[in-house]
Amino acid sequence: MANIIYESVRGLTAVPIEDAFLRDRKIFLVGEVNDESCNTLIKELLYMEAEDSSRPITLFINSPGGDVGSGLAVYDTIRMMKSPVTAVVTGIAASMGSIILLACDEDKRFMLPSSRIMIHDCSWGRRDMGGKKPFEVKEELNQLEKTNAKLLSIISQRCGKTMEEVAEVTKNDNYFDAEEAISFGLATAVVDDSRFSLITKKGA
Repeated sequence: MANIIYESVRGLTAVPIEDAFLRDRKIFLVGEVNDESCNTLIKELLYMEAEDSSRPITLFINSPGGDVGSGLAVYDTIRMMKSPVTAVVTGIAASMGSIILLACDEDKRFMLPSSRIMIHDCSWGRRDMGGKKPFEVKEELNQLEKTNAKLLSIISQRCGKTMEEVAEVTKNDNYFDAEEAISFGLATAVVDDSRFSLITKKGA
């Protein structure tokens, strides 16, 4: 883990780079959306909310997605917060990564020039259906359809699209470059030099 060296009246102090970013209210979702990564994010978000709910937070996202329940927990947390949260897609925000992006308000979703967003219908993933009775499979399918409807509703509401428009797009894995994502309503703008300076400036 990389450290940042700070100089104070007490001398030189090594601080983990994650702590240094957290002090500047910058946090990261990198890798899979799961219980561990989302619990960490929620703790960081709630800590900063309690510290000062008027100051902005920047969330950098580079995630292929993952667990729906864990991702929705982060989504709900951001939606309930008073602190304004800005998201920046640094690589890809796919599947549940895109839902977490959409937790941020319409004017606070940014992308680096080469980044992408992917949205699609949810799936069972690695769930083993072997040995299940027809009734059990049907119940699993009903739950999957309910979950998918919830995700489609989020995309619809946050992007200003109808459910029908979203359902048509999410039937397959649909990748958006920055320009396409902005046009669809997933993102606000591409980060240019001025925005990048503002986002990365210490204390911003």
